[in-house]
Amino acid sequence: MFKQVLGFMEFEEDISPAGTHHSPNPDHLVLHMDGFEGPLDVLLTLARAQKVDLTQISILELVEQYLAFVAEARKLKIEIAADYLVMAAWLAYLKSRLLLPKEEAGDEPSAEELALRLQLRLQRLEAMRECGARLMARDRMGRDVFARGNPEGLKLLKRGQYDVTLYELLRAYSDNRQRHTITEIRIERRPVYALEEAIERLSGLIGEVFTWSTLSTFLPANLKDEQHRKSALASMFAASLELARQGQADLRQMETFGPIYLRQKQQEEAGEQGANDN
Repeated sequence: MFKQVLGFMEFEEDISPAGTHHSPNPDHLVLHMDGFEGPLDVLLTLARAQKVDLTQISILELVEQYLAFVAEARKLKIEIAADYLVMAAWLAYLKSRLLLPKEEAGDEPSAEELALRLQLRLQRLEAMRECGARLMARDRMGRDVFARGNPEGLKLLKRGQYDVTLYELLRAYSDNRQRHTITEIRIERRPVYALEEAIERLSGLIGEVFTWSTLSTFLPANLKDEQHRKSALASMFAASLELARQGQADLRQMETFGPIYLRQKQQEEAGEQGANDN
């Protein structure tokens, strides 16, 4: 029987809170059976009544209080569960083991070991109750704290910060201004008198002129402006050099930077030049 009780002490755990009722006399503790869920709750309540640390509690005194509690309950004809009676029997056995002289070591644990196991179980139950009390004392959802509503969107503000020198800032400003400034360069095409036209014109006119004539005499009359006239004069000069090379015209200039004269090559000079070439 005691081995079964010992097994109950090792594996059965009752962690529900105990119900107590204090009489007007603070030194007298009145316990109601409906407030407990097991004999271990009764033991813990009795241990608290001693107002000492569980590690320093007197097991004998606790056993006597529990046995007195069970006896008082039976005297008042209160129905007692079998667990309480089993615990009472086991505690009576433990008390006898503690009071009697120590026997030689056998298979069963000693009274000190049994008392230590009971003490450890009371400590565990006390720790569980303290944890439960701390949990119940925390804020509760819907009573002390409330869930947040729909989350609001986050607004992001971006602020740029630049670390540049004055020169870099001015260069960036200049580049930006240049990108936004539309610059269009138009180069007008100047009127040019082609060399081929000058050779063709000069070849046709030189046969009608037998005296020395200035080069400007052979310029066309429909020139647009001074730029066009300069282009025609340059082309005529190049054409006269080409005709002189071919032996069709004579060129001369009386002074430096003076006007250039042009005439058709004379026949005698042309024949002599042809003979010399042969």
